[in-house]
Amino acid sequence: MQYILGIITVICIEVVAVAGLSVFTGFTGLFSLGHAAFIAIGAYTSAILTYFYHLPFFIALIAGMIMSALVSLIIGIPTLRAKLRGDYFAIATLGFGEAVRVILENLSITQGARGLPGITHYTTLLVAAIISIIIIYLTKNFIWSKYGRNAIAVREDPIAAEMGGIDLLKVRLLSLGYSAACAGLAGGLFAHYINFIQPDMFTSVLSTQLTAAVVAGGIGSLTGPIFAISIFIAVPEILRVANMWRLVAYGLILILIMIYRPSGIMGYKEFSFEFLRKIRKPESFERGV
Repeated sequence: MQYILGIITVICIEVVAVAGLSVFTGFTGLFSLGHAAFIAIGAYTSAILTYFYHLPFFIALIAGMIMSALVSLIIGIPTLRAKLRGDYFAIATLGFGEAVRVILENLSITQGARGLPGITHYTTLLVAAIISIIIIYLTKNFIWSKYGRNAIAVREDPIAAEMGGIDLLKVRLLSLGYSAACAGLAGGLFAHYINFIQPDMFTSVLSTQLTAAVVAGGIGSLTGPIFAISIFIAVPEILRVANMWRLVAYGLILILIMIYRPSGIMGYKEFSFEFLRKIRKPESFERGV
């Protein structure tokens, strides 16, 4: 039972990160392969503040969010000002993620590749669940706000959006900052759940998993990526007894979603009972926001 509760806790933590990434990738239209860096920054910031400086847990979490959002400007301002898009921006974020990991391996305060052991266990299932619900609520409001509508316009047609008076750089930086803050929050929760972190935990594999969840869940949906990341975490853990076959199951799930739901689990829709009733009908995945 404890093991199952642990899986649910990890899912709640990952939901926080994927909700933020859905805003940047799904609703703004820019793919990131370096969001593990923001998770690492949030994890190390909050862990260091509670471990070395004995700050309260929630203050440390907020500090991790702020630090991740500020660091996102380092990669965001030069790349987005240069209007990098598509593969070019994804490669830039991939390099950024690896650079952050290398830096963490060579800082004395992070204790290098050895990592930080003995982090106080503050993250419980209740804490993770409440925070994930709050982030989902805030993300939903952000999407339906003026800024969210601007982000969708930028995703659909950047040129038309700019001609309509939308500041592309401002919208993209805001989306990146929000997603980075969510990733930093997830990192803080993660660090105080497993009580130990090291740079090798935050590789490009983690970034790819989050991006795959957004794509498989449905570009233009919030609930879709949440379902997808839950599946990606739960199924391999359930099949852990099968050793390496669980990785095959992970890939098979992703392939099946792409074959039978090309637009993702939810497409451009959000979860509702009406969606369940129409799930077999192709028109339920018609594009619309």
